[in-house]
Amino acid sequence: MQEFVDFSKELALASGAIIKRYFRSGVAVETKDDESPVTIADRQAEEVMREMIMKAYPDHGIIGEEFGAHNEDADFQWVLDPIDGTKSFVSGTFLFGTLIGLMQAGQPIVGAIHHPVTSHLLVGDGKQAQLNDEPVRVSAKRDLREAVLCYTDFIDVGKYQNGIAFQQLMGMTRINRTWGDCHGYFLVATGYADVMLDPIMHLWDIVALVPVIEGAGGKITSWNGGPPLSGNGVIASNGPLHSQVLRVLIA
Repeated sequence: MQEFVDFSKELALASGAIIKRYFRSGVAVETKDDESPVTIADRQAEEVMREMIMKAYPDHGIIGEEFGAHNEDADFQWVLDPIDGTKSFVSGTFLFGTLIGLMQAGQPIVGAIHHPVTSHLLVGDGKQAQLNDEPVRVSAKRDLREAVLCYTDFIDVGKYQNGIAFQQLMGMTRINRTWGDCHGYFLVATGYADVMLDPIMHLWDIVALVPVIEGAGGKITSWNGGPPLSGNGVIASNGPLHSQVLRVLIA
């Protein structure tokens, strides 16, 4: 496992060097078929990671947001989102990151969240999580009234899930902010936020988060409380607050 953790760090640093070159550089922004933005930074960052994986682990598979699947039948699958939060990236906001996940037999075993602009590299293996090689843990809060709630897009909640229930949850927390995309999960894993959720996610958005959140002592599930890869939305929390959040959202 440590070998894969170390390699995920190498992938993060290599892709991060590319992303930083393009940050706030006025890069052209294209629109994909799903209406999401993409830039040369997204594509080049994923390309360098794919090249590194195929060289180091030729028998492994790859699932990337920008270039799809490679070696789909492999037991080990690297799951890549080169820039999670491209809207933030193209807006000059540093609250974006690179997600690097590794699955074995369909289960996430290693995950990394890398904020290249701030040089924060958070890596987890489901048993522990480290930020720049220092251990991190989720918060110990047990009362929603004291909680910090993060989310990516309020409109998407109403579009894909129960928007009224989510508004009720917002009213029950002390602070709620759109410190979203991978940054919200980073905040939960490091103890600065208590709940982070997204109503709609893809595989490359989720896989890296699972070993990080669980490694930091937190809990991550689908929107309805099932396994995190089983639904189209995700809820991550410090653990003690999870059942409270679910009761509100799926009432």
